[in-house]
Amino acid sequence: METRINLFEKGQKALTPLFGITVYLKKSGLEKSLVDLVDFRVSQINSCAYCLDMHSKEALAAGETPQRLFGLSAWRETPFYTDKERAALAYAEAVTACHVSDDVYNEAKAHFSDEELIDLTLAITTINTWNRLNLAFPNNVGSYRVGQFG
Repeated sequence: METRINLFEKGQKALTPLFGITVYLKKSGLEKSLVDLVDFRVSQINSCAYCLDMHSKEALAAGETPQRLFGLSAWRETPFYTDKERAALAYAEAVTACHVSDDVYNEAKAHFSDEELIDLTLAITTINTWNRLNLAFPNNVGSYRVGQFG
């Protein structure tokens, strides 16, 4: 897909707060592996090729298994994920769809503290924002290098 506006070149002022959220989330109590799974799953839902490329590379470099990444779109039918990861994935799907049922919320709440659930919600909404920016202003899919954005 053709680049429309180079988001990373022309949008630095707009992106600075998003990069700040990412820095905050890295320091939060959420496990990096959990955030990687959520980022990848939400990017699947949103069909964001750039983010799928980026987050698959980051997750694999951090030790995630190909089997768990490849099975992520069918996470409910596989035995590869912990109960906490399942709760986070269900919650991520619900937040992305803009409808969080009491059942999904209560399951997430059983695995995350109040602060962690706020941080998880922030992580989900942030990857949704990145997905939408990359869909509006496509980047060169496949060009991402591990650690490129810190």
